[in-house]
Amino acid sequence: MPTTARSAPSPAPAAGTRPGPDHADHARPDVLTLEEVLARDPGTFRVLTGDRPTGALHVGHLFGTLATRVALQRHGVETFVVVADYQVITDRDDAGDLPATVREVVLDYLAAGLDPEATTVFVHSDVPAVHQLMLPFLSLVTVAELDRNPTVKAELAASGRALSALLLTYPVHQAADILSVRGTLVPVGRDQLPHLELTRTVARRFTRRYGPVLTEPTALLSQAPLVLGTDGAKMSKSRGNAIELRADADATAAAVRGARTDARRTITYDPAHRPEVSNLLLLGALASARTPQDLADEIADGGAAALKAYVTDALVAHLAPVRARRAELARDPFLVRDVLARGAARAAQEADATLADVRRAMRQTS
Repeated sequence: MPTTARSAPSPAPAAGTRPGPDHADHARPDVLTLEEVLARDPGTFRVLTGDRPTGALHVGHLFGTLATRVALQRHGVETFVVVADYQVITDRDDAGDLPATVREVVLDYLAAGLDPEATTVFVHSDVPAVHQLMLPFLSLVTVAELDRNPTVKAELAASGRALSALLLTYPVHQAADILSVRGTLVPVGRDQLPHLELTRTVARRFTRRYGPVLTEPTALLSQAPLVLGTDGAKMSKSRGNAIELRADADATAAAVRGARTDARRTITYDPAHRPEVSNLLLLGALASARTPQDLADEIADGGAAALKAYVTDALVAHLAPVRARRAELARDPFLVRDVLARGAARAAQEADATLADVRRAMRQTS
């Protein structure tokens, strides 16, 4: 496991030590790209990222978040990955067989290339100090600020449920995740920047009220392509339109065969006007290290049948080593348990130390 000191150095130049009145609280946070991070000293960053275990991971994760995490790991960026089991109930009553889902997600991580000796993987509920930090952090934000958070609004609209207190405070829970391990860099999509800005707000207001304990994290802006599902909507575990990493070759082929296209025979890459065809081109290109335009030019008048045949072959070939490694890892009944136990110990060490510093700054302890 990583053995760096608990207070990781901040990125240089220091991101987010902005002085000034609260009118700056809703300004856009500092943002870096993966290329900019790697061009600096990657060892000066500490990343916190994660997933809600609502189902098995899919190829959208593989080409997006997992690829970024593996790249960060390869370049020596200290990374914490949280499997956010408590957050599953933000928008559902039944979490299902959560231990089994967590195990599947961790197997996907390991098969995709995350190394538990270099990347700390832990489960939310295994680190109590994270959730204890949420209480003082809640005192630093207003209900109005949470109510107008666009990510909360989007999650609420997607859930079709009444707004629960847990969903309303979801951004503060994420702030506790990040700040508990002194995360200085957080991978986010552009639509998630308001979430991270609230974390920066919490850190900044804590500093003003109690002193310099927490560091405002920087956004690592995701440049991952948006991979649509087989129905033309965003690929999602909950929509049933995903190609799972754990699926076999036959299931992958069936999913691609059933993917939507359109009536035009000539294949062109035009995401704005032909999203379904363009998505298949993107999947085929990502799986074969080509550009979607190059693939479209090659298939040309071959039509949807030729396109789907190419995408199927490319995806099956690309996923074969991932799936073979996953099957090998799954044969060890204790592997995931041991990975998560070590990860929890490491994350708890960080979170306990942060909580102690927070309580000391608040004069709750000597």
